[in-house]
Amino acid sequence: MVKLLLADDDARLSDLIKEYFSGEGYEVLHAWNGVEALDILAKQSPDLIILDVMMPELDGFETLKMVRAKSKVPVIMLTAKGDDIDRILGLEMGADDYLSKPFNPRELLARIKAILRRAINDKEEDLAADLESGNLLLQRKDRSVYLDGELIELTTSEYTLLECMLSLPGQVLTKQELSEKALGRKLTMYDRSLDMHISNLRKKVGVLLNGEPRIKTVRGVGYIFVDQDMRK
Repeated sequence: MVKLLLADDDARLSDLIKEYFSGEGYEVLHAWNGVEALDILAKQSPDLIILDVMMPELDGFETLKMVRAKSKVPVIMLTAKGDDIDRILGLEMGADDYLSKPFNPRELLARIKAILRRAINDKEEDLAADLESGNLLLQRKDRSVYLDGELIELTTSEYTLLECMLSLPGQVLTKQELSEKALGRKLTMYDRSLDMHISNLRKKVGVLLNGEPRIKTVRGVGYIFVDQDMRK
């Protein structure tokens, strides 16, 4: 049974989510604040965390920072409706996705299924060949990425995006393609999560040896991964 950890101090919303997801066959662990969430994470190893931004004792951002220091478990942030700053900050700090309150539980379920489906697909490809471009190496067997031999930490979404682009170097991938392949959903008009994940990924994988960007933007279309070996 898939185990979810919900960290939210809203009693009514928490009861609604627990009831809905229990009916869908999920086990839901609940924490009232970030401190409790970290304790449950350490003891029960949930498959995914649903993390509210506004919580007492330890807010969602501080909790996410501490989660990412020790775990790659997928995280969905719950943010205030229309608060772009919270959404951007959450993605920059390593969240895999976000959802604005109020929301339909079916939308949250769809987001969770998409993230978990990616995780399953990644595990099935663990024995596939490694992907390499110049000084960048992606090892599928343990989902690790190295730059100049040094391990770089990527979130689930960042890793999947990089794997998609490394698999098709030199090809333009539309935002819609990347959103469906890497995030598991169609891109909507005001959804900026893909752009934020790409921005974070660029910072982590660095530039080519000649100083050019490794991931280039094709304005109005999408992105292209420039293979170091193709530039020689």
